[in-house]
Amino acid sequence: MFTTHFTNKKKTSQWDKSSQLSAVLKDNLEKNNAKINKARLQLISMCILALCKVQTVSFHKLALAFESDGKADSSLRRLQRFIADFDLCSDLIAKIIFGLLPEKTNLKLVIDRTNWKFGKQNINIFMLGITYRNVAFPLLFMMLDKQGNSNSQERIALIKRFVG
Repeated sequence: MFTTHFTNKKKTSQWDKSSQLSAVLKDNLEKNNAKINKARLQLISMCILALCKVQTVSFHKLALAFESDGKADSSLRRLQRFIADFDLCSDLIAKIIFGLLPEKTNLKLVIDRTNWKFGKQNINIFMLGITYRNVAFPLLFMMLDKQGNSNSQERIALIKRFVG
């Protein structure tokens, strides 16, 4: 479904791409019984396109990459308000990412864990992803309140979140 919206070979403006992406996201949200208002959906689309362009999550760089009539400072404040106020359900995002994959065969679920210290605080992220054409797409994660590896119960719980 995702590819059918973007297969046109002629150059399209950033606004057209953002509008097309918004339509695809809206369709996928509705399939998962979720609704989001048009302004937020447009902002999410602009963020995704800016992320692809600048390849960083720096709000300042993303705001500069937004193709809009607004000033970069306005885009930055809009993005900051969105992140501060809006709660995106990670389980829903995982379903949308999976739904956007054009093929559903020969996919593999992958798990990974990373652990580091921030001062005295342990940061231990356990991630579930899916591989498509040898590229891993992150789907879900959970923070482990410990150092070291995940255990079987934690692995099962993360996979059940995706499957269930």
